Amino acid sequence: MPDTPSRQPPANTATASASGISPIAPLGRGTAKVIPPAMPDTRSLTTLAGAVVIVAGLYLGRDVLIPVTLAFLLSLVLSPLIRLLRRTRLGRVPSVILAVFIALGVLLSIGGIIGNQLAELADDLPRYQSTISRKLDTLQNMTIGRLNSVVDRAGQDFRQKPPPTTQPAVPSVRPEPSQPVAPLPVEVHQPQPTPLEMVKTYLSPVLSPLAHIGIILIVTIFVLLQREDLRDRLIRLFGSSDLHRTTVAMDDAAYRLSRYFLTQVAINAAFGCIIALGLMIIGLPSPILWGILAGLLRFVPYVGAILGAVLPVALAAAVDPGWSMMIWTAALFLAIEPVIGHIIEPLAYGHSTGMSPVSVVLAAIFWSWIWGPIGLLLSTPLTLCLVVLGRHIDRLEFLDVILGDRPALTPVENFYQRTLAGDPDEAQEQAELLLKDRSLCSYYDEVAVKGLHLAAADVRRGVVTPQQLERIREAVADLLEGLQDYTDVEPPAPTPPQGASRMLRLSNAEQKLPREPGAKLPEPEEIPEAWRREGAILCIAGRGPLDEISAMLLAQILRKHGLGARVVPHQAASRREIGTLDMTGVRMVCVCSVELQGTPSRLRYLLQRLHRRAPELPMLAGIWQDDDPALRDEELRRTLGARFLVSSLRDAVLACASVAREEFPSNEPTPPASGDSPAMPAGAVARRA
Repeated sequence: MPDTPSRQPPANTATASASGISPIAPLGRGTAKVIPPAMPDTRSLTTLAGAVVIVAGLYLGRDVLIPVTLAFLLSLVLSPLIRLLRRTRLGRVPSVILAVFIALGVLLSIGGIIGNQLAELADDLPRYQSTISRKLDTLQNMTIGRLNSVVDRAGQDFRQKPPPTTQPAVPSVRPEPSQPVAPLPVEVHQPQPTPLEMVKTYLSPVLSPLAHIGIILIVTIFVLLQREDLRDRLIRLFGSSDLHRTTVAMDDAAYRLSRYFLTQVAINAAFGCIIALGLMIIGLPSPILWGILAGLLRFVPYVGAILGAVLPVALAAAVDPGWSMMIWTAALFLAIEPVIGHIIEPLAYGHSTGMSPVSVVLAAIFWSWIWGPIGLLLSTPLTLCLVVLGRHIDRLEFLDVILGDRPALTPVENFYQRTLAGDPDEAQEQAELLLKDRSLCSYYDEVAVKGLHLAAADVRRGVVTPQQLERIREAVADLLEGLQDYTDVEPPAPTPPQGASRMLRLSNAEQKLPREPGAKLPEPEEIPEAWRREGAILCIAGRGPLDEISAMLLAQILRKHGLGARVVPHQAASRREIGTLDMTGVRMVCVCSVELQGTPSRLRYLLQRLHRRAPELPMLAGIWQDDDPALRDEELRRTLGARFLVSSLRDAVLACASVAREEFPSNEPTPPASGDSPAMPAGAVARRA
């Protein structure tokens, strides 16, 4: 008995295992073996250990890392000021020193104002305390007092009931305790502190902030002076293999981050000034202190504005014996914050910071745990730096996936995942977003057809059940029905996003998704009347499980451009049914296949049957796999026996329109050049006379 050749698992089994999907390797007819997912390799464990070491280093080295981080962020904020000073023909070193002294003066002024305001506030604290006590007593009488009265009445009603009869208790005789002995008084006296201890006690709280400020200023000056040298060293570490791309990425990231931080500082400073002015008009004590505090806390995302409003509202309740000042203070914050957050910020740098809402909250928790209150203020800038690095450096792309607000899945993957889950509504929502800057035909070519490729690959591997396959078909059919009202026109090119927070808003795959204008598709009025009738073009599905869906995509695009189309399943063109296939009014036949699997014999036999059934009709073979160079081979087109061999829906529409104009040249608005054939679609292989 001859040896039976062993059946090898699909070539993409390793890829599927790496992606976390357990492929099914066929062993024989009717049997399958599920390959378990691979165990974590050494690289994954090393990465995990490195992450633990980095977190431990951030926690243990916070005394040094906090000033250094503040220095780097301060250098990004001062970069626009330095560029402005250099435009006045001031040298690099004087510009840097002057910018640093300006920043130092601003910080010292803010610190002095805060200290003065706190001193004034401390003098009136006893009076505020008495006001708060009276208000708390009033609230207690209104709430707890009424509750106590209700409880007392209930207790009186209970005591009016006769108590149950009990046996008289026999008094117990206890021995009298002995007279306790008075303890001896003991006094503990601390030794007199030495002069060195007194200096340490009083100067330590002052020296520590001064040391941090000194480190920040020194590091800031050196970063600004050695900016190009630091950039070159980072390029050497992360991107020496692609200098052009790395240089552009780092310059773009530094510019965008600098612009974002400067804009955020300006907006929060304006917010603090408006709050201080409003509190001054209301009459709240120390309004400048609360304005500065509100501006600083606004760097904390989501909860910063709330935290900045709590203390002024509480102080207003303590100052005013009534409730009017408290209400006006709360109304001030409720009126200003929505205007800043929902109008000013979107106009300045977009609707979001480029980070997902969950990552913003988690980042605030993480950096607060690592670096305390300073970490809470720096959580958004630090996380945004990590997101930008992840968007520009391939090795750090996981940071963008985890922290960024861009879609984690590509549009193609999202299309397949939603159709596999049977959710056409979310697939349509994604399609409507993409259709804002591309045509319907481009969306089908670049997203829907490529999503069908992913489904076909899973079908070949045997991981898609018949129920899931039917769910995919139904979801795509529902999506087509939902997009029926969209016209296939190329929208105007979108304007580039403005501001640093909208940078690279789309995913990497969406940015690479081409807006495929190609050749201009025909208008419905350019199509001859005979070709507008229903069924003028017969879209026949191949033998693949998803070919009929692709034929429905082509038929809808053809109808959008005035070409009447009718979809025919593969069974209707089989050897048994080909004789009964209705060819009335048909002027062209398009055979649709999602992909070319191995030898094209099945597709060739199908085209041969159609040629025998209607030898006078032009045939088009549409294999929607534009990344396959074999589809551009003239020999393959001759082997199939088709007049046109195309790899995209756009090319198929152009081919059908060219045949229609060739048959009715009077409808051609611009006749073809002499000696040349009618308009040929880009990427199509056609038979020439």
